[in-house]
Amino acid sequence: MSCFELLTTDPHCAARRGVLTTAHGRVQTPAFMPVGTAGAVKGILPEQIEATGAQIILGNTYHLLLRPGVDVVEKLGGLHGLTGWNHPILTDSGGYQVFSLSSLTKIDDDGVEFASHLDGARIPLNAEIATEIQVRLGSDIIMCFDECTPYPVEEEKLRRAVARTIEWAKRCKAAHNTLVKGGANPTPIDPMGPISPTGRTASLLFGIVQGGVDPELRRQCAERIVEIGFDGYAIGGLSVGEGHEAMAQTVRCTVPHLPSEAPHYLMGVGMPIDILAAVMAGVDMFDCVLPTRNGRNAFAFTRSGSLRLRNSVHVESCEPLEPGCDCVCCRRFTRGAIRHFFNCGEMLGPILLSIHNLRFYQRLMADIREHIERGDFASWATGEMARYAGIEREP
Repeated sequence: MSCFELLTTDPHCAARRGVLTTAHGRVQTPAFMPVGTAGAVKGILPEQIEATGAQIILGNTYHLLLRPGVDVVEKLGGLHGLTGWNHPILTDSGGYQVFSLSSLTKIDDDGVEFASHLDGARIPLNAEIATEIQVRLGSDIIMCFDECTPYPVEEEKLRRAVARTIEWAKRCKAAHNTLVKGGANPTPIDPMGPISPTGRTASLLFGIVQGGVDPELRRQCAERIVEIGFDGYAIGGLSVGEGHEAMAQTVRCTVPHLPSEAPHYLMGVGMPIDILAAVMAGVDMFDCVLPTRNGRNAFAFTRSGSLRLRNSVHVESCEPLEPGCDCVCCRRFTRGAIRHFFNCGEMLGPILLSIHNLRFYQRLMADIREHIERGDFASWATGEMARYAGIEREP
């Protein structure tokens, strides 16, 4: 039975309204996932995350492997026990770190060897190891190990990354089948130990499509990943410097090659205008560090544009961050108070702005779902995108 139920589509674009079912609950889509890289959404309690409207969060395999380690996470009750979050969790495979930590990485067709950014220790990671780690973490949605390339990138490197991504996806699926479904002929994994059937909660496995901004490579990769067969399909390798238009065009040319009965996930893309364009193209899931990272740096998202709360214009401001927002930050604190918290190093400032930004994103996703249900998403989103573009052009 499919993990994804398609409820309705917009009559004028590819936007979809659906429900994704996981071992820890259902996710109404389109959905945005806050990022908890090391097992926590920085500075935010699980109850506060839930209050923003978030239904699912994301963890990072590479960082959790380094600290506190898979054995420790298992002993603490898995990732759900570590985080205190009893709702769905998606983990990335560590493939993005192939790109982001490239200066510390050696890569070949078998996998990757990282030099730990903490102490320089050599850390091997490949399709089998990444899959086993995520299963042991207790993730609801596991991502295949892939190779993410920078932008721009030489054509030969891009083609090689696509080929590796496809081969690693095959190996991830074989490892996942053995681990979760108890397949025969377990394959030894070094250094994690042998794969063996487990009694852990069943997880979903998503394949990832790479190919840079090359539409033909994206098509080829998508078709091969779909042939292998996964519970869901992700578009990776974007938001690495290609810009909004190239990102949107790449998504538009990739989604038609993905099964309509499966969820579509755009990895790491998170500006509101990017999310709107991707939903129009048929994407169901998103994640990004922007709401919390920017919040920790005194940057607030609002429908009227961004606010930088360290600016002196806010010194005596009694306004809320965003009139009409129902988050605790906007209901109980002024811009002047928040500026003060940042300028004196009070941790409440980053916490409040992170909460507001997370709520801003969840309100955006709720609006998106509502307009898809109404059947007027295409016209509404076109207007919103034009409005955001106009705000960005303002001096």
